[in-house]
Amino acid sequence: MSLAAAYRAAVARLAGAGLPDAPRDARLLLAHALGVAPDRLPLMMQDTAPEGLEARLAPLLAARLARQPVSQILGQRLFWGRPFRVTRDVLDPRPETESLIAAALETPFRRVLDLGTGSGAILLTLLAERPGATGLATDLSPAALAVAQGNAAALGLTARAAFAQGSWFAPVSGRFDLIVSNPPYIAADEMAGLAPEVRDWEPHLALTPGGDGLDAYRAIAAGAPAHLCPGGRLLMEIGPSQGAAVAALCAAAGLHAIRVLPDFDGRDRIVAAQAADPA
Repeated sequence: MSLAAAYRAAVARLAGAGLPDAPRDARLLLAHALGVAPDRLPLMMQDTAPEGLEARLAPLLAARLARQPVSQILGQRLFWGRPFRVTRDVLDPRPETESLIAAALETPFRRVLDLGTGSGAILLTLLAERPGATGLATDLSPAALAVAQGNAAALGLTARAAFAQGSWFAPVSGRFDLIVSNPPYIAADEMAGLAPEVRDWEPHLALTPGGDGLDAYRAIAAGAPAHLCPGGRLLMEIGPSQGAAVAALCAAAGLHAIRVLPDFDGRDRIVAAQAADPA
């Protein structure tokens, strides 16, 4: 059997189960089973499938048919051009979160705090892009922090990234030029409507705070002024309908220069705010 035939069979299985991105998923899973980069696969399609390929590919397809995210099956996800290890203990770093990175990099910073870090993708990307910066990441989940620490080591950033277990600002002292967060923001009544890949495989602690979905923003906005340097910035990822509510929380906390920024698809995605400059 050729690799082309194996690929077509994999696409047919995934598409038959209703997966919307069957060709992409099949390509990534087949490349993983072969141990090659996905962009090499088109050059190999006329090759004969190596011995043992079916046995290696079958469990990967079975996991995807169970709606496990491809990134969890592969064990990593590219974010801002870098690979991050992902597990069921952390959110899959999403392309829309890269808009937070873009906003953060618009202005210099030397000390950054990442609240609810998960895989560490936000903090570690910012440190990698700003070699003079240092940062602290917090998370309530020890398992998530272990993933983030592993990613820091893999990226050579251990010396500049510190990690602390606890809820939001509880383990934090000092002030920062930049505070970033992609907190849980799904309302409780929206959870049932999420895609199975999210609802059934990603940590609910990182998806929803319950209730109206705004509790994390209430805590972060209220605590940020005490931990921002004068003129320091706060950037929070939001759901597309939450901009006005989160902006109002920032205003009530005494923050200034509040803006709602779009992601690369034009949807409201980031609330940016700033601490007052010294008088």
